[in-house]
This record gives sequence, structure tokens and C-alpha cells, in this order.
Amino acid sequence: MKGMASTLATIWRLASPYFRSEDRRAGIALLAALIGTELSIVGINVLLNQWNNRFYNALQDRNWDAFVTELQFFCLLAGAYILLAVYQIYLNQWLQIRWRRWMTKQYLGAWLDSANHYRMQLLGDAADNPDQRITEDVQMFVERTLSIGVGLLGALVTLGSFIIILWTLSAAAPLHLFGSDWNIPGYLVWAALIYALIGTYFTHLIGWPLVQLNFNQQRYEADFRFNLVRVRENAEQIALLKGEPAETERLLERFGRLVANWMLIMTRTKRLTFFTAGYSQVSIIFPYVVVSPAYFAGKMQLGGLMQTASAFNSVQTSLSFFINVYRTLAEWRSVIQRLDGFGVAVVAAQTAARTPPAIEVRAGGPAMELDDVAVSLPSGVPLVAADDIAVTRGEQVLVTGPSGSGKSTLFRAIAGIWPFGSGRVVVPKDASLMMLPQRPYFPVGPLAAAVAYPAEPGTYARERVAEAIDAVGLPALAQRLDEEAHWNRMLSLGEQQRLGIARAILQAPDFLFLDEATASLDEPSEAALYRLLQQRLPDATIVSIGHRSTLVAFHRRRLALERDGDRYRLREATLKPAE
Repeated sequence: MKGMASTLATIWRLASPYFRSEDRRAGIALLAALIGTELSIVGINVLLNQWNNRFYNALQDRNWDAFVTELQFFCLLAGAYILLAVYQIYLNQWLQIRWRRWMTKQYLGAWLDSANHYRMQLLGDAADNPDQRITEDVQMFVERTLSIGVGLLGALVTLGSFIIILWTLSAAAPLHLFGSDWNIPGYLVWAALIYALIGTYFTHLIGWPLVQLNFNQQRYEADFRFNLVRVRENAEQIALLKGEPAETERLLERFGRLVANWMLIMTRTKRLTFFTAGYSQVSIIFPYVVVSPAYFAGKMQLGGLMQTASAFNSVQTSLSFFINVYRTLAEWRSVIQRLDGFGVAVVAAQTAARTPPAIEVRAGGPAMELDDVAVSLPSGVPLVAADDIAVTRGEQVLVTGPSGSGKSTLFRAIAGIWPFGSGRVVVPKDASLMMLPQRPYFPVGPLAAAVAYPAEPGTYARERVAEAIDAVGLPALAQRLDEEAHWNRMLSLGEQQRLGIARAILQAPDFLFLDEATASLDEPSEAALYRLLQQRLPDATIVSIGHRSTLVAFHRRRLALERDGDRYRLREATLKPAE
């Protein structure tokens, strides 16, 4: 019961925000219509149960007029049932897509908000494969919540409706055993209850491991799919290293975990199906076994027998709801756990950015300042210290230091995506910052939109985009602005870095940070791009990480990371060739 209460609380936490959202009116209206449809179907089933009595009595009495009348009544009920069944599916699907759309926006927003996705990875990303959680898990949660929730409501209303009928029939046709009547109030209800409780107990006993098995299966499926995508994304490097046999072995190893877990699901499902299939078959005949003594003793007509059997079956089916949907419940429970874990990971990453000690980034004076900044790893291990460092507008600063000293991590802290540490980064108010990493990112799409990213497509005139691409030394690409491609795969790293510089020229930031953003180019090409930046962005502050001595000519100041105890410290240094 404790676990059930916890699960119900989690379901409420995941589901209720939608029905308090800006789309709540449409969602509540659709849910109300869906519930009304389900209740109407239960009402038709009650009418059909009463119809059973009259119809089979008409057959037993060979009453033609009553037979025709009941057939006509059945046609009306059947027509209404068909209409309700169709719109029940339609309304369900309509609510599903609206609810899923809202949840997807919320999860995407929380995941991608202020570099939260990046911090989740730094913290270990306990919520593995966020792509699966935002796609499959959200879709399954909405679908299973509606089907199980509405189904449970229907089962409860059906149970309440038919218990009254069955209790009344129990009094009209008392239990007849060994030639005597046994007046047990509501004996048909108790028989259905005992039968359902026994079935529920054994179903749970056999099937409860499916919850964890389904959880693992979704994780293994996502992990296998993710690694297939990684092979596709890194096809060139794998081919150059002739790593196909190693990748095949790694992929088959992951697929082997998937298969092994699936075999466990198969075994457990086989046992569960043996029981539930047998339970369902016995359920067909069980009500007749219970009520037939009264029928053969002449206590009821054929219509009464059929009505009693139908009512008994409705009560027993309602009480057996969890047996009939147990596998779906197991999948639903695993989806709930995965979405809840994803939400916890999102909150943990958000908290890491706000909870002291953390590196604070705020707007301030005329210069960019590093005030008692201490950058550390997520584990707390010290990495970089920077005290009273200021970079004024229009400066060109070269940052040097040994490989692994934390230069790139310091840039991440300045950008506000690395909260681990303490101190304060002050950025001039209303100043725009742009970071160019060594490997720039280009979304799949038209070249013009990829270069303008993250600005909206069409922000910059086509002529301006083409001119910037031509200026960085890629005149052939300037003619392919409308071509859609995976540019990170199609272009060499040097070409990608040139396009990164074109992006900087288009966006014209006040502070431009180059993290070895031209390292894949030859020295003359690198020099040409730096001269282009100085020409096109004369007022911009340029801060570069680099190791080449040729970069000195394009910077007026040097900051060096030097070993200071258990960390590196950023200090002013003589402008000379980098070590």
C-alpha cells in the first residue's frame, strides 16, 4: 500500500499540471466528454443486461411479438453503443495529442532551459536517454494514464451498477444445493468477489517482476538505439580507424543485454498468460456453474439465468480489472518511474546552478570581471582560480596554459553554463557574448539557416550570409545557401571553423571567445581569419585560447594559467609565444 500511495502521488504530480495549464479548458472539456461517454456505455450495458432477461424469456415462451420488439430495442442500443464507442476513441486520441503536446513542450523547455541539458550530463545524467523520455515515455504515459484511468472508472461504475442487480437476483434465486435452498444474502456478489480476489492475488504474485523488467527493457532499447546513432554520427572516424569490428562487437554486446532482458520478459509473460488465459476461460462458465442449481431447481426462467450470468460476468470483470490490464500496468509503472527520474534529474541540474557555492554570472560595469572565481569539477576537485581579472571593451586577449589546465572550462564558467565552483563573473550590462568552440555546431537544414544559428532562419539577408561565407574563404559554399544537409558530417573541421567565424561576423557580438576555434586551419588561413575579425568587428572584445605563437600578433594582452598548488591560477603574463 505504501508503494501504491507513492505511485499515485507521482502520477498526480506528473498529470495534474496539464489540467491547471493554459490548455486546461480544452483538456477538462475533453476529459469530461470522455468520462461521460464511458458512463453512457456502462448505462447501455445495464440496459442490455435487463434486455437479456426479456429476450431469452421471449425465446423460451416462443412469444414472436415480444421477440420482434426486443430485437428492435437491441438495434437502438447497438446503434447508440457503436456511436459512443467511435467517439470514445476519437475523444481519447484528441485529448492524448493535446496533453502530449503540452507535456512535450514542458519537458523540452525544462531540459533545454539555460544549458540545463549540459549540466545534467555533467552531473552524470541519471535520467539516461532524454530523447526517449521526451518522445516514447511521454506518449506512453498519456496513453496509459487515459486508458487505465477511464477503464478503472468504468470498472468501478459497472461494479456499483451490477452489484445492485446481482444482489437483487441473489434474493430472487437463492443458492440451491443438495436439494435445499440456502439463503445467503448476495451470495452471487460474494462468489464474484472471492473469485476475483483469488485471481488478482495470483496475477500479482506471478507478474510483479514485469515492472522492473519493462523498465530495463526500455533503457536497453534506448541505449542500443543511441549507440547506433553514435556510429552514424562518427562514421568517418570509425572508417578511418577501421573500427567496424570493434563497433559491431560493442553494439552486439548492448543488443545482447536487450535480448537477455527480453527473454526474462518472455518467461514471466508466459507464466502470467497461462494463468490469465485460464482465468478468463473459467470466467466464461463460472457464473453458470454458480447459478445453474437455482435454474434447474425451477427457481428462475432462462431469461433470469442469462441476466444473472451477464450481471455476474460484469461484476467479476470489474473486480478483475487489474488482472486484465496487469501487463499494461507494469509498462505504465515503468514509464512513470522513468519520467519521474527525468524530472528529478532536471531539478537537480537546475538546483546546481542556483545553490551556493556556485559561480554567479551577472550584469555589471563597463568591463568583464572575474572576482574571486574558483572553478572546480562536479566532484568538487579544484581546477582553476581567477582573482581580480578584468577585460575591457575592445581588448584582444590571448589565454594560454598547459593542456588540461581548465582553459575551456573557464570559458564555460564565463558563459554561465558551468556552475561548479564559487565567485562572481561580471559582464557589461546589455553586452552580447558569443563562444566559438573548436568544433562548432550546425543544425541539419539549409546552409543559410545553419550559419545563422541560433538566430531564426531569415534573420539575415541572403546576400549578407553569402558575403560572410565568401569572406571566410568558402566561395563555393556561398552558392549553396538553400541546400539542406548534415553540415557537421559533410564538411571538414577546417571548413566548419571557417563557417563558425562567418557566424561570428553575422552576429557581431560585443565579446567573442574563441576556444581554439581556428586550430584546424593552417597558420596563413588562421591569420587571414583573425585579420578579418579585426576588420569586421573593430569594437569587439576578442578572447582567444590557443597554443600557436603566430596568435601573438593578433592580441595585445596575455593571460596564462600557471600551476598553483592543487589548481591552476589565471595570471597576467608577458605577451610572448605560448608554451
